[in-house]
Amino acid sequence: MPRTKKKNSKGGQHGAVQPFSDEDASIETLSHCSSFSDSTSVADEGGDGSEDTAQEDFQYKLKGFIDSTVDKSAKTRQGALDGLKTAMATRILYEFISERRMTITDSIERCLKKGTSSKRPLPPKRLSHVYSPAVFVLVVGKGEEQRAAASLACLLCIQLGSGIESEEVFKTLKPIFKNILADGSANIQARQAVATSLGLCTLVAEDDVLDVQATMECFENLFTRSYARADGTCPSINPQTSLLHTNALLSWALLLTICSANQLKDILHKHLPKLPKLLESEDVNMRIVAGETIALLFELARDTEPEFEFEDWDQLCVKLSALATDCNKHRAKNDKRKQRSVFRDVLKAVEDGDFQSETIRFGTERMSIDSWVRKRTYDAFREFVGSGMNYHLQANEFIRDVFELGPPILVDSATMKAMKISRFERHLHNSAAFKARTKARSKFRDKRVDVGEF
Repeated sequence: MPRTKKKNSKGGQHGAVQPFSDEDASIETLSHCSSFSDSTSVADEGGDGSEDTAQEDFQYKLKGFIDSTVDKSAKTRQGALDGLKTAMATRILYEFISERRMTITDSIERCLKKGTSSKRPLPPKRLSHVYSPAVFVLVVGKGEEQRAAASLACLLCIQLGSGIESEEVFKTLKPIFKNILADGSANIQARQAVATSLGLCTLVAEDDVLDVQATMECFENLFTRSYARADGTCPSINPQTSLLHTNALLSWALLLTICSANQLKDILHKHLPKLPKLLESEDVNMRIVAGETIALLFELARDTEPEFEFEDWDQLCVKLSALATDCNKHRAKNDKRKQRSVFRDVLKAVEDGDFQSETIRFGTERMSIDSWVRKRTYDAFREFVGSGMNYHLQANEFIRDVFELGPPILVDSATMKAMKISRFERHLHNSAAFKARTKARSKFRDKRVDVGEF
């Protein structure tokens, strides 16, 4: 969704920002979050002057983070990336970011490349002469910087929305993402993060159908390695690699939601017969993601062809039913509880085409998650903005367009305060509801109650 560029009237000119030291980089990262709420409260109480001051202070801090992404200290760069991530997840910064998008993109590109060149180990005969334990930990730790940079790239695209600006950002970063994803010697944590970020960045910023299909093939090259072999046996995969394959499958499922009918037909023929084998994985997360992807495919197939039939439907339902009632003692209780809950919904989707809808409330509005397509899309955005999802649903024009919510609804602070009930009133309401509920349950549970009364 292209947007008209606007000049930021509150940017202001500031002096040079002093780089953060190693000691206070993490402090800045933790403390800047409080400035988000502080600026709002000051604006409510102090008028336009205070609002302008708070806005300038906030932008000054953001400029400091941007400058620090190129610092020599890895700790400082990490703190700056985390600071920018939290800022973009919790506020709408379109005007500020659009003017600096290429600078931020260059910083992300540098941080992504930090771990790719220096991670490869030296030959064994030179290893003992060059690597001390501290240096080895530092090299391995660069995966964290790459993870933060990959997540920041995604948040940058979410802030800019779909259009020429995010397309320019993604055009620069996409080749690096794909190189890291395909490089078996790259840091595994970096590859896991890129597998997640590449999917959402493609959804937001990619406008070429063939490029979307090529990206999906990159994900297929990973998660299909978890498919059963020709002889029916499942490959042995370590937990970190399994997480990489799981993230790739999640991103692949996200891009399924924007596939054409012809693409979907080919995908169903190629992957639906093999995906049920992933339900036998030792990794509970892989089993769950595979189940949700199967439910998504059935939903998309039935939307395209109402009379859609799957050849191994009966066998699939037996597997899903077993997972929905799994009682294997060798599995953790939490894993079994989580798995049973998900697969009850997956089974209903495959058998009857049903979906357990959920209502999301934000501000004065509410949105219904009433399909597997909508759920996969919502979960993908929430993965990056976290607790800021409700705020983005209210104020981010691109996300509102994705979920068909219309233009943002402006509600002033006085209206919001009038809508909120006091803590004491909420306590009285909850107490009354609790008493009524207890009384009703006691009545039904009392064995002496005459059944005829009901």
